[in-house]
Amino acid sequence: MGRGFAALLVLAMACGCTVQGSGEDGDGGRHLPVRIEVPKRSTPPARDPGAEATPSAQDPKPGTTPPSTSAASGPVLWSRGDTGPGVRELQARLRQVAWLYDGPTGSYDDLTERAVKGFQGKRGLPRTGRTDTVTWKRLKAMTHEPGKWELYLMGGQPADAPDPRCLTGRVLCISKTSRTLRWMIDGRTLTTVSVRFGSVGTPTREGVFRVYWKSRHHVSTLYDSPMPYAMFFSGGQAVHYSADFAAHGYAGGSHGCVNVRDEGAIASLFAQVRNGDKVVVYW
Repeated sequence: MGRGFAALLVLAMACGCTVQGSGEDGDGGRHLPVRIEVPKRSTPPARDPGAEATPSAQDPKPGTTPPSTSAASGPVLWSRGDTGPGVRELQARLRQVAWLYDGPTGSYDDLTERAVKGFQGKRGLPRTGRTDTVTWKRLKAMTHEPGKWELYLMGGQPADAPDPRCLTGRVLCISKTSRTLRWMIDGRTLTTVSVRFGSVGTPTREGVFRVYWKSRHHVSTLYDSPMPYAMFFSGGQAVHYSADFAAHGYAGGSHGCVNVRDEGAIASLFAQVRNGDKVVVYW
């Protein structure tokens, strides 16, 4: 019996098996039979060289990329470098949840990418900086549809059709509806800029006027505020550059003047406009 058990042990060790040790049962003295567990084969059996290979149902097809396993991924709608109204709406909605403070500009820049990454990370989404369908759906659920002036907080809105009174002569054609100023000569638009008007208490007057005075480095004596490139057309109201408009957009308002936020554009206008040129302010 002892010799047989020893031989069995040697055979098990040679085969890589695991041998359960002996023990005694409740009757006292009788040894339990030895049980040998043969480990499962860790490598697949060799394939018959002549057999045709059958691809697994889980294997990707040749020449294709396996789909992403992330449950939070989706097709990308916009990413850095993209432009358009969709990007502008994305930026407006990111502003609503305080992930973006500049814009909207309509251009997917580094600030937008950083804001999207922050939003994604806060919600447990992959921090790619690209706006995919999952990110967009989550953002839309947390925000409201932005209005026109949320979309164009810093300007850039398209100008509406010019008033008929703007179609002859040299005219600063100013629309309160689209918040734009066109510089026009004989019906042809040379320049278009975004503008801001007076507040409820100090509205910008509407009608047809003439530029009667230009003052390059003007400072308001009434409000003690700078009015660079001022072109006066009605009492103390003028078209001029506004640093506040440049910094805060339509979040503020003037005391009745027509504010321009693009300093380069207003400098060019100031050089071209003459005293006596027409100014039309309309809705």
